[in-house]
Amino acid sequence: MLTLTPTAAEAVHALVAGAPVDDDTGGIRISSGEETPQGTPLELTLVDAPEAADEEIDAGGAHVFLEPQVAGFLGDKVLDASVESGGQVRFSVLEQGEVEPSRNGNPPA
Repeated sequence: MLTLTPTAAEAVHALVAGAPVDDDTGGIRISSGEETPQGTPLELTLVDAPEAADEEIDAGGAHVFLEPQVAGFLGDKVLDASVESGGQVRFSVLEQGEVEPSRNGNPPA
């Protein structure tokens, strides 16, 4: 199952809090974009709730919903985030071994 780093969970919380989506049930939905010659990009969308077939991940109250087509691909991955200058959030999908333990030594949420 996809896991989130503490930074990614905080970013999801902040995005949901600042968007016109339901704070209790809203989150980000990761789905596949249009296929290109370079591959199929992932798209992130702020939503009020998951779609019926979505896989739901709750990381300390940060909700991430995975479209069924991407759930298998992301099953053994970690979602990380960084905040760029100007406040733009950039998400990254990493392999499990690429993630440093959190400051308290626990694995990502």
